[in-house]
Amino acid sequence: VQLQASGGGLVQAGGSLRLSCAASGSIFAINYMGWHRQAPGKQRELVASITRSGNTNYADFVKGRFTISRDNAKSTIYLQMNSLKPEDTAVYYCNAGVMAPRDWGKGTQVTVSS
Repeated sequence: VQLQASGGGLVQAGGSLRLSCAASGSIFAINYMGWHRQAPGKQRELVASITRSGNTNYADFVKGRFTISRDNAKSTIYLQMNSLKPEDTAVYYCNAGVMAPRDWGKGTQVTVSS
């Protein structure tokens, strides 16, 4: 499966961004799709995930601020990020698999200025 992420950029603290990730290729087996992020000098960490049926999971640090959604017809997921903080600055990676991440996209940079 190939994953193409878009929507990153530079935003001021308190602002919003919307990330998109489109899957292509052998998508019939994909159940799980999600986002991880990696800040400089830190390990990659889960941000949010969603299954084909719409079950979602969020990291505690984004609950109430980020929303993940999915359009199965378009094999695309979205991450609406509101109330962004400087500590949200990272490269955001889209991923997909059956029950956990297997395939990864190249990542999109999100920078939040204070």
